[in-house]
Amino acid sequence: MPSAFVYDKKGKKIDTLDLNQKLFGQKPNPSVIHQYVRAYLANQRQGTAKRKSRSEVRGGGAKPWRQKGTGRARAGTNTSPIWVGGGRAFPPQMRDYRIDLPKKIKRMALISALSSKAQENRIKVLDNVSMDVPKTKTVADLLDKLKISRSKIIFLFEGMDENLYKSGRNIKGLVFKRASLINPYDLLNSDFLIMTKKALEKVEEVFAQ
Repeated sequence: MPSAFVYDKKGKKIDTLDLNQKLFGQKPNPSVIHQYVRAYLANQRQGTAKRKSRSEVRGGGAKPWRQKGTGRARAGTNTSPIWVGGGRAFPPQMRDYRIDLPKKIKRMALISALSSKAQENRIKVLDNVSMDVPKTKTVADLLDKLKISRSKIIFLFEGMDENLYKSGRNIKGLVFKRASLINPYDLLNSDFLIMTKKALEKVEEVFAQ
């Protein structure tokens, strides 16, 4: 049974929590993770790069000068790619890079990423991190106590905690995200996963069906 240590907001270890076997105790599938990351990165591309070809630029029509007798090189059109203001040879065109994946593949990738984090003991659960006022030092001290202050961290919370978010948004490498919006790429792009207990319950509620 996979497990994770539970800490209070001062970074003191207070308990050990069993994690859901369906989400955190499976064998990671590198092939599925590769498919997801490839699709995720492709779907971030806008595909709006565009340049005009020689058929799209303004001009053309009449031959710039006669073929022989001028002493200049032959020219058939001022839209040629070698002319200033001419069209571009083999220009980039707008295209859709989107890759659609089945829901089952997406879910398998998420389970693989969560299970990988659990196997490497890179999941930390917080008992209660509610704050009365925003204070960056409180979050920074917590990360120091957990010995992960110089790492890339994704912090999951169940709802929007304004004070917590403001306390950590200036800390380099720390990213906050709603538990229901977690995805495999974010997990793979982080060194550690921190969750509140409520966030963990939300993850299990949404993804462990």
